[in-house]
Amino acid sequence: MQNLIGAYGEWAAQLAPDPPHLSFRRAEFKSTGAWQPRARRRYMDALLLPELGPVPAVSVVHQFEFDGLHVEQLQWQLPYGPPTEAVLLKPAKATGKLPAVLGMHDHGGQKYFGTRKITRITNQLHPVMEQHQRKYYGGAAWANELAKRGYVVLVPDAFAFGSRRVRYADLPEKVTQGLAEKDPESPEEITRYNTFAANHEHILSKSLFAAGTTWPGTFVAEDQKALDYLASRSDVDAKHIGVGGLSGGGLRTVLLTGLDPRIKCSCCAGMMTTWRDLVLNRSSSHTWMAYIPGLPKDLDYPEIFGLNVPNALMVLNNREDGLFTVPEMERADRILSEVYRKASLPDRYKMNFYPGPHKFDLDMQRDAFAWFDRWLKGA
Repeated sequence: MQNLIGAYGEWAAQLAPDPPHLSFRRAEFKSTGAWQPRARRRYMDALLLPELGPVPAVSVVHQFEFDGLHVEQLQWQLPYGPPTEAVLLKPAKATGKLPAVLGMHDHGGQKYFGTRKITRITNQLHPVMEQHQRKYYGGAAWANELAKRGYVVLVPDAFAFGSRRVRYADLPEKVTQGLAEKDPESPEEITRYNTFAANHEHILSKSLFAAGTTWPGTFVAEDQKALDYLASRSDVDAKHIGVGGLSGGGLRTVLLTGLDPRIKCSCCAGMMTTWRDLVLNRSSSHTWMAYIPGLPKDLDYPEIFGLNVPNALMVLNNREDGLFTVPEMERADRILSEVYRKASLPDRYKMNFYPGPHKFDLDMQRDAFAWFDRWLKGA
């Protein structure tokens, strides 16, 4: 059978046992109490999390009302890199503590943008983002729509995206090949930057490995700081916090959910398969951001998500999504179903399949929002 690495494919796919060494599906693990701390500790060790220190001081750069929402444009400085920008949304007339969701923007080959992919805080949406939201989100800014249902929604720029993107000016000419920001908001310049950033991704990833960390670990460390801030707000019910996102945002949802029990409800859209699918079929379609060296022998990819049992998980897949194969998406479903059945909590896990390509459209958003309402509001 043909695969991405030819004669080495089946050998590589069989290096990790099934079930892996720390899978809850293994017979030796009789209870979540005996299994979960050990498996989560191994996951945390594999991430090689960078040390980020205390919760950073957060500045409110600007706040206003837009389309029935209270909007805060926020900024904080981590120990490295440019300041992180974020958008916080909640109903304009809300009082008291609300459930909250950490909204994860996608990858989408668009590293120039971050928060703007899933928010809308002005009537003048950038034309590139208008097209992006139409293609992947049914024309909606889903973070806004969720906030309108009675949530505080925080959307931070991820590492290497938006405000956290790598700048030409900080790189040697042999890397930039003379590229420089001239009219950075023009569609032409944005396309040029995104092409550069795609080609630079392997350099950044290898440099992180050489530094003793990983891209997933950097994601989780930074997203935990955003979660720390969200949970500390006086308008947030810290016992009812969720996380969700599409694609790269789905990846970040899986990664953070697996490590942090403060996440009580999660929705991963368009980013659920198995390590085997990446070994044999789809690594060429995916970012360097997904790989955690050594972990597949201990946990399959969906089992990272399952580390958060007993909290609620939803997965939304598209049957014509070219980033994954249907058999491996279905196998991921069986793995997570088995984890939650063994924990005697089958109602807290759900996977839905939809027709169509890679997306988080209005039908999928409706189901995700109902899931958040069920587990974060008790609706």
